[in-house]
Amino acid sequence: METGQPQASIAKNIFEGIVQFLPDWLQIPILCLIILLVVLGWVSSIRKKIARRRAARNPQPVPTAPGSQGSGADHLGQYAPAQQAPQAPAQQPSGADYLGQYAPAQQAPQAPAQQPSGADYLGQYAPAQQAPQAPAQQPSGADYLGSYAPQQRRDGD
Repeated sequence: METGQPQASIAKNIFEGIVQFLPDWLQIPILCLIILLVVLGWVSSIRKKIARRRAARNPQPVPTAPGSQGSGADHLGQYAPAQQAPQAPAQQPSGADYLGQYAPAQQAPQAPAQQPSGADYLGQYAPAQQAPQAPAQQPSGADYLGSYAPQQRRDGD
């Protein structure tokens, strides 16, 4: 059915021609199978991506195939290099290492002290220290009852 509008693609024309060539009772099952294949392909690609991410996060050693010779390092024997303990990375020199006599005086490491704040430098202008006050007691609902408040009980009743 041509409407005068250009078709989307040649592949669409071929697909429509093949589907229209089939009998009516076969068109729907074929379309369902095509849709099922597309969905299964989509699901399998998502599963592969998830498996790839898991493998990248938690790499597993690859086992050697049975009957394989292993790697060349397995056959070195006494000629294998000695195992070295991991060393801490050497500290790279900084610009302060080249200051010589102009370097600031070294200070002994101190216990972590509280960092000074701006209030430490106020001197005579600092506000007077106040003692911590107890929180003010909030009024209760009975304070607002006035003459409707219940009377206090006497011990003799």
